[in-house]
Amino acid sequence: MTSPRSANVRPPVLARLAAAGLAADDSPRRLAEYSYDASNYRVPPLAVVFPRSIDDVVAAVAACRDSGTPLVSRGGGTSIAGNAVGPGVVLDFSRHLNRIHRIDEAAGTVSVEPGAVLAELTREVERATGGRASFAPDPSSRSRATVGGAVGNDACGNHSVRYGRTSDHVLELDVVTSDGARLTASAGQLRATDPADAVSAARAAGLTAGLQDLARQHLAAFRTELGRIQRQVSGYQLGHLLPERGFDVARSLVGSEGTCAVVVGARMKIVPKPANALLVCLGYADVVQAARDIPDILAFSPAAVEGSDEAIADTMRFRRGPDAVRGLPGGRAWLYVELDGDEPAAVAAKAQRLLARLRQNGRLLDGRAVPDPAERASLWRVREDGAGLSSRLSTGGESWPGWEDAAVAPEKLADYLDDFRGLLARHGLTGVMYGHFGAGCVHIRITYDLRSEAGRTVFRAFSQEAAELVVRHGGSLSGEHGDGRARSELLPVMYSPTLLAAFAAYRRLWDPAGILNPGLLTDPDPIDAQLALAGVPARQWRTSFDLRPLGAGTEDPAAGSAVDPWVHAVQGCIGVGRCRAPAGGVMCPSYRATRDEKDSTRGRARVLQEMVRGAATEATGWKSKAVREVLDLCLSCKACASDCPTGVDMATYKAEFFDHYYRGRLRPVSHYSLGWLPRWLKLAGAAAPAVNAMLGTPLGRAAAGLGGLSPGRTLPHFAAAGAWRRELAAAGIPPAGRGGAQPPDGVVLFADTFTRGFRPEVAGAAARVLAAAGERAECAAEACCGLTWISTGQLGTARKLLGRAAAALDDGTERPIVVVEPSCAAALRKDLPELVPTDQARRVAARVRSFAAHVRQLAQAGWQPAPARPLPDRVVLQTHCHEYSVFGAGTQRQALAAVGIAEVVDAAGCCGVAGNFGFEREHFAVSMQVAGHALAPALRRTGQDTAVLTDGFSCSLQVRQLAPDRPGLHLAQLLDPGPSAGSGSGR
Repeated sequence: MTSPRSANVRPPVLARLAAAGLAADDSPRRLAEYSYDASNYRVPPLAVVFPRSIDDVVAAVAACRDSGTPLVSRGGGTSIAGNAVGPGVVLDFSRHLNRIHRIDEAAGTVSVEPGAVLAELTREVERATGGRASFAPDPSSRSRATVGGAVGNDACGNHSVRYGRTSDHVLELDVVTSDGARLTASAGQLRATDPADAVSAARAAGLTAGLQDLARQHLAAFRTELGRIQRQVSGYQLGHLLPERGFDVARSLVGSEGTCAVVVGARMKIVPKPANALLVCLGYADVVQAARDIPDILAFSPAAVEGSDEAIADTMRFRRGPDAVRGLPGGRAWLYVELDGDEPAAVAAKAQRLLARLRQNGRLLDGRAVPDPAERASLWRVREDGAGLSSRLSTGGESWPGWEDAAVAPEKLADYLDDFRGLLARHGLTGVMYGHFGAGCVHIRITYDLRSEAGRTVFRAFSQEAAELVVRHGGSLSGEHGDGRARSELLPVMYSPTLLAAFAAYRRLWDPAGILNPGLLTDPDPIDAQLALAGVPARQWRTSFDLRPLGAGTEDPAAGSAVDPWVHAVQGCIGVGRCRAPAGGVMCPSYRATRDEKDSTRGRARVLQEMVRGAATEATGWKSKAVREVLDLCLSCKACASDCPTGVDMATYKAEFFDHYYRGRLRPVSHYSLGWLPRWLKLAGAAAPAVNAMLGTPLGRAAAGLGGLSPGRTLPHFAAAGAWRRELAAAGIPPAGRGGAQPPDGVVLFADTFTRGFRPEVAGAAARVLAAAGERAECAAEACCGLTWISTGQLGTARKLLGRAAAALDDGTERPIVVVEPSCAAALRKDLPELVPTDQARRVAARVRSFAAHVRQLAQAGWQPAPARPLPDRVVLQTHCHEYSVFGAGTQRQALAAVGIAEVVDAAGCCGVAGNFGFEREHFAVSMQVAGHALAPALRRTGQDTAVLTDGFSCSLQVRQLAPDRPGLHLAQLLDPGPSAGSGSGR
């Protein structure tokens, strides 16, 4: 990847950082990862530093000051206005400076470092206070956004109607200034953090005098232009310096976007947590009609009033299935109103009064209270994933930020949105709307064409007119995300020259060296400079996978010009960073193990985006060593394809890249030993007893080592050749195709390679379950889904195997193909039509079901199992990542509930084996770290008698590794009625 400097010249700041004992990473791969945040912008830095202490921060600031190098503070990198990218040195606080020091419930405070993740802070506060208190700011990115980022942008969140902005919760900020002073800002004073530090004390006194003088000179402007609406985030919050507001220096720094000082610590308020909350969901014809009811809703003192339009809900269903959005009432736009209080009955009664009032208004189409926690979680997930879901829509269209953050007074929101829709229409644009309707702040993703010069001209003209429009409505250019690179140039539309001059003076008082986050707020860069989609060369990238987006093909609806499918795919990541969440969902297991940006889905995507820019130094394009490095710890779990709001499928991108990267060069030996596993299984099955006996000997371990396998990995035993046939024959399941024409009903049971080679008893159990359910079942002809070749990037062989599988399974019927192994089911459902883009392949893929999905359907149709052994009341569930991604996150759990298992201990996360990954010598340690995130704790929390459900073969191996005396069971084994189930003759 290209560096922002000549490859032969190292900037002086790197030598200064090294002299200070700081490890500055200036590798092309690292610079690629940190060239982006969640905005439209790309600004390559010179180096990235991960400070471990405040002394490290002071040293980094000194190195930048002495060399005249810009410095950018960064937390989770989720900034949408381009606030967290910049030239020079990036300080990433999220790796190490992320501790929560003290929670004082009596004082109502918490002391925290800037890299602490907001959701983790909230959990710790609630845990420490027994649920009596919480931390209030809750932006939708809170699972990865940090305290420092929230302070930098003055973030708000879903509950800002009740709790306001981050600035309303800041008591004190510890900062380092560009001249090296360590100061503490609070209400009424600015002092040296260490009273014995005379230099910092002198700096505090001088800065205090300067700030007081600035406020005296601009009393009128501060009083009349600032603080006019709840969400006026644009510019600096200098109204807090007014004498009547207590000269609150800390709060004046909130929202300064890292341009004044480096925040290294904070004392924040915590708030009482209501005992009961109830969500009321309201359906409207459109967002304008919804906005007109906001004043009446606010009269009921809600804790949250959030909104979303139909495009986001449709995309959620399209990407994650029809059950992904539950509980929405009728309409094309929705409001989520949260009411709370001490007594559940009183909250419920208030909800009914609210509904009655809104029905009386006549705009509400449908509305209901949502007491069910699962439905509430589903609805909030739609809102919280809005930024990602709106960027890649179900129609195939794209939308982008840039003007997603304006705010007006809530009572003016409807008129503003009505006018705004007219502005969009005049420019031929479409806006996808969601956000904080109760606070008058609506996020709007817009179908700009940022790839072409003509489209960027429209972007600039539209942004100027949008700024003028929101100011006419008395609003703010930014209501939460800050001005950043997206709106700073437009501040003269909103503020007078006098106030803009005060902003510049305020910044100079803090940072006379002018090194902190340049290009934002004062002396800003143009809003259309450094756009990430500009300058990407037109090129055709030949791929094995058919990566054309569904809905709109390869046409970019904004640009009206063809976008190469590979480029379109890897540019799907817009940086929202959900893959960096330490908990919730399944992605990204390697990031959760290492907490390194390079091991996140986002980090990998950003390096791939640099690849398609033609930016390469060590090797070009498909031979890029930086891309190979960043993909190394990708487990190919496919969880990102489901959990990522934009649908990034890094497992597919990795397979595609490996296929090209290793052409003409020697592969890792594990690509032959594990990638060719189905071939070796045929040989091993013929001599299974001898092979199994050898595995535990020094000779067997040596052979495994030569095959690239880890000596620490417990190896599975091979099944004897033909064992799976005997199992199916005993269950009365004939081979498919035997006896002429295929019956139109019943099912095809697909016994995959892993089941045939390692777990033939599972095939027998599955056959007996189907027979007991009255299913007319036949066994599929021997075929292979090519999974091991896909995961190792040997796509030529995979394509041939999948083509043969499609031919064998396309029998002219619509019978479901029930696949025992979920990873093979996922390969046949998703990879088959992408690698073999034929009608035949698509017909077969549409028929494929995982075993759990089929059981769920049987049970929902009225069948109840009668297993030979009583069903357990409680199970540990390890859902295979591929099943989670392709067939739905709740498939296994819903199947268990449908057959009557009451309690499920969900090991919600990847097991860590993930096919070949966990067997490979160089990946074994990370594999076990991944297992330690969810699976190992779930096993420890449950007793020896609790069954462990592992439909995935790799998952069962990890359970065997962690708990040898607790074998993982397939759902078919749990439901197995035993030998007397029946002959499978049909129903």
